[in-house]
Amino acid sequence: MEATVLQAAAACLERAYETGELASPLIDTYPDITLEDAYRIQQRVVRGWVERGDTVRGHKVGLASVAMQRQFGVDQPDYGHLTASMFYLEHQPIPAGRFLQPRIEPEIAFVLGAELRGPGVTVADAARAVDFVLPALEIVDSRIKDWQISIVDTIADNASSGGVVLGSTPTKLGDVDLRLAGCVLHSGGAVAETGAGGAVLGSPINALVWLANTVGPLGVSLQPGHVVLPGSMTKSIPVSAGDTVVATIAGLGSVTAVFSGGTR
Repeated sequence: MEATVLQAAAACLERAYETGELASPLIDTYPDITLEDAYRIQQRVVRGWVERGDTVRGHKVGLASVAMQRQFGVDQPDYGHLTASMFYLEHQPIPAGRFLQPRIEPEIAFVLGAELRGPGVTVADAARAVDFVLPALEIVDSRIKDWQISIVDTIADNASSGGVVLGSTPTKLGDVDLRLAGCVLHSGGAVAETGAGGAVLGSPINALVWLANTVGPLGVSLQPGHVVLPGSMTKSIPVSAGDTVVATIAGLGSVTAVFSGGTR
């Protein structure tokens, strides 16, 4: 796609962020759009945020589990950026009105203690780079109307990022088996979903390796102190004002997100 077309697509998503008016699927407007085009649109949007004062504080891997791929009709993972403005404290009210079509999903967050630069990153490299892990809830959101997303739509829309809630119980990587760590997601006190770490590309650490090796050729490295969300352990569920969602992950503890009213 030509630069002017990429800019027009990025501007369409930026308007949705600013006004709350949902966009039509990009795949409908630009039927020849490629994965590379979609990532270039994402980079333009994120660059605009940074120019206006936000800061990149990590990355996320999206659509890493079979459950999520089936839910949204895609067949591969993607990645997006996490910025400082996306992080919320657990147990503190999160204004639901800040989002357009929010859903939530449980994850095991990696906090890096060393740089990871691909290509060529192995599981051993990734394990050495992790300082600790935390239970996390990711708020996913879409600027595309009715979540009618193709893989290029979600990539261009920063992998449908919305927000992040981190738990407060850090655990060393060697103290938990990420593959076998079971998860129960409660909403309003009732069990909404169950899953395990093995649902995320066989193990969440594999998603970290995939991310480092995918962004490395683009000149991007994963930095110390950054948070990496490897992908959801279950299907995502919708949330709205008044909801309380708790993810309990074996060996890691729990994390709670509380949604309040409020407007954009």
